[in-house]
Amino acid sequence: MKTATYDLELTGCTPTPLAHYLKALGILRLVSEQIPESQAQGWWQNDTFWLRSTLDREALIDFFLNDYSPSPIVGPWGARSGFFSTGEKGDSEGAARTALDRILQCQDKRLDNFRHVIRSTMSLIKSLELNEKPEKGEENFRLMLQCRNQLPDQVIHWLDATLVLIQNESKFPPLLGTGGNEGSGSYMSGFTQHVVTVLIDRKWDMSLSPTLFGTNGCNLYFKQTPGHFLPDATGGPNSNTGFSADKNLNLWDYLLGLEGSLMFAASAVKRLEDHRDGSLSYPFCVRTAGVGYESADLSDESSGRAEMWLPLWRQPTNQRELESLLSEGRAIVNRRKSKTGIDFARAIGTLGIDRGISKFERYGFHQRNGLSNFAVPLGEFHVESKRQSGASLLEEQNIDQWLSRFRSSLTSNSPARASRALRAIETAILKLCQRGNPSDIQQLLIALGEAEATIAISPKLRDGEKGSGLSPVPLLKMDWLAYAYDSSREFRLAAALASLKHDDIGPIRKHLEPIDLNAFHKRRLKWLEVANSPSIVWTSGNLVRNLNAVLNRRLMEGIQSGKQQGDQELLAPLKGSYPASLSDIHAFIHSQIDEQRLEALFKGLMLLDWKQPIPDSAYPQQESSKASSPDAGYALLKLCHPTRANQEPAIKLQPQITTRAFAGDAAGATTLAARRLRISGIPPAINQIHLSAEIIKRTTAALMFPISRKSEEDLKDLITARHLKKSELV
Repeated sequence: MKTATYDLELTGCTPTPLAHYLKALGILRLVSEQIPESQAQGWWQNDTFWLRSTLDREALIDFFLNDYSPSPIVGPWGARSGFFSTGEKGDSEGAARTALDRILQCQDKRLDNFRHVIRSTMSLIKSLELNEKPEKGEENFRLMLQCRNQLPDQVIHWLDATLVLIQNESKFPPLLGTGGNEGSGSYMSGFTQHVVTVLIDRKWDMSLSPTLFGTNGCNLYFKQTPGHFLPDATGGPNSNTGFSADKNLNLWDYLLGLEGSLMFAASAVKRLEDHRDGSLSYPFCVRTAGVGYESADLSDESSGRAEMWLPLWRQPTNQRELESLLSEGRAIVNRRKSKTGIDFARAIGTLGIDRGISKFERYGFHQRNGLSNFAVPLGEFHVESKRQSGASLLEEQNIDQWLSRFRSSLTSNSPARASRALRAIETAILKLCQRGNPSDIQQLLIALGEAEATIAISPKLRDGEKGSGLSPVPLLKMDWLAYAYDSSREFRLAAALASLKHDDIGPIRKHLEPIDLNAFHKRRLKWLEVANSPSIVWTSGNLVRNLNAVLNRRLMEGIQSGKQQGDQELLAPLKGSYPASLSDIHAFIHSQIDEQRLEALFKGLMLLDWKQPIPDSAYPQQESSKASSPDAGYALLKLCHPTRANQEPAIKLQPQITTRAFAGDAAGATTLAARRLRISGIPPAINQIHLSAEIIKRTTAALMFPISRKSEEDLKDLITARHLKKSELV
């Protein structure tokens, strides 16, 4: 006959706070180990833990009240362990020693393993002739090593979760403080005392149901701190609606939370890329990244212990399967193990983690409330639906290596602007991995553009001999354009501007930063040895002024290049692979766009490799016939700046046109333009146009946006008599 199984919703077990997550793991582990026939499985659904086993609600409660055997958790190396109590009044270890003695005196079979481990620990201390707890150093390390080698197997899980011994050094995983200690408190002492209170004295039976099922019951305790697992229960100033609050802890939460922590085990590993003797490896644990949450601050990276990304899974999983998942505990990004919270988010976004995990709960072990360390929930990250998020863009080897170098190069002496740029990059990566919207890709491009601008003006970061030797951002694939495209005017204009290139003069990027063109043409990027290149004309001024400055410079360099090569037909070096629409240009001329956003997007999009084919999905839709077109003044000037050789009719470039326009002389510029077109065989129906100084400057700046051949033909039609307004005819 098949044994009945029950699915229980343990509403007392949730992903936050950390104590309640660990409690869920503890329940699954204890039921699986201590009732083997229970066939226990667990999973997460709607942020609640579910347990499937042969135990119904009443049987589960009965198991913990009457059959649960606590794991032996001891640590003679820690503060207030009880093993070195003097028995005198005021002895700081007195409470812990009393608890140890109570367990030794109790005859309950559930405590057999605990009693055995306590006696073994006492025997070990005696054999080592220790009369007091050793101080940090060689003697304390020796005690830890002997505990690891000689104590019974029942305590091995606790030791593995608490400390790692690497040659002559002890390292402590972040989950359990420093070897089971948190400040002046001790998880080992607290656990032992609570075992006495809960299992021997049976004062907390009514609090088990609230722990498991979130029902009402007595759950207050005012003496023992919960450690960093349950910050809300710590009490103190500003921890409640009033000025202060008392500790508010259910002891069953404490016991089962520590039982769950045993599911995590650390290990000492050697990495091929690391020349150190060993490093600490802990499941789903990475270095702190001080971005991506409301209280984010870069100081968390130096004061925080680490981050843990705790997995939540939807499929029923037994203890053995879960232990396998946690023991692996790796997230791979670009064929390497994740090292920081940013790496972990990238690994999630590209599905570089074990399948079966639906999301991760991110925790940081940060200093809060003075010097106290709390497990702070930093948000949840979903695994599914990330195939098309764009996070895979960062898998490019060049950009991945560049990001790693940029982060490692920053020190306390680095420019503050560089730290802000790094923070913006990492914030954008986290948002990208969480959501994957085009706006997230855009923010990352903008942040990369800001980072490159920072390096370009900082000898400390740019120079190889005395500085960090950081190179420009490597050329990015055109996939970035497809993922970032959002059909906005600002994006289309920014992309058009960024796509400007010329075989001899080079890309528009050279007018913002000291890029070595010889290396650029070979698709390798490095800085010029002399940073003050005359080609750099982009300043902190407004967008229109900068576009006019770049236009003037490119025309001058184009004329010089043409004369050197003996060209009879001078062309304007304004050709681009992503043409702007006439309606977008009209909006620019008449200040109908967000220029600040356009400029920021342009500085990010100019990092793309515009020699690559443009993805079809990045092209704008066909322009409506009702779309607004620029005025005749723009048409006259734009047609006088040909970008294609051997076009018919040929229009010779005349620099005096833009010279007049730069000076604000719209009438003079348009008169010259009309004359040039008429001579070239395109007789306009207009001889002169009067524009305000602001409009003529914006019109001239708009010449920087490349347009298609069709748009050129539309401009020719525009300046015929049947299309011109009467007010434009002179």
